[in-house]
Amino acid sequence: MKNNLAALLLAFLAVLALGAPVVAADGDSGLMQRASPYPVAETLDRLEAVLLAKGIKIFARIDHAGEAQGIGLDLPATQLLIFGNPKAGTPLMQAAPTVGLDLPMKVLAWQDARGEVHVTWNSPAYLIERHSLEADYTKNLSAVNGLIDAALK
Repeated sequence: MKNNLAALLLAFLAVLALGAPVVAADGDSGLMQRASPYPVAETLDRLEAVLLAKGIKIFARIDHAGEAQGIGLDLPATQLLIFGNPKAGTPLMQAAPTVGLDLPMKVLAWQDARGEVHVTWNSPAYLIERHSLEADYTKNLSAVNGLIDAALK
């Protein structure tokens, strides 16, 4: 795990040096992550606008930091957006009902201790492998990457 983290950190720094957007997949966790130039709430506002423009249903938005504050605990800005498209998700669940554990899609926007904002989501390849789906189903899940790119422009 430490070697994977070190390799991921080196890749992240190399991409930053080149000025390119960061999208990293952690093979152990199946997570993809990208830095956001916007505050947490604005990041998800922008993603929500992109999703709605594409006709994608928003199921919920959870303000983890707000809920923590409500019980007297501190948590840096952290929000989760849950969304999906039944046309894309239903065939996946027909092929492997367990994928319903990971659908609808979720994107977490969170602020780290340095004040930087990150966007994290499940890697489509990880979901395909986790639920033993045929590789053909990757297209049903991989649109999330482009949607996040559009929101962070």
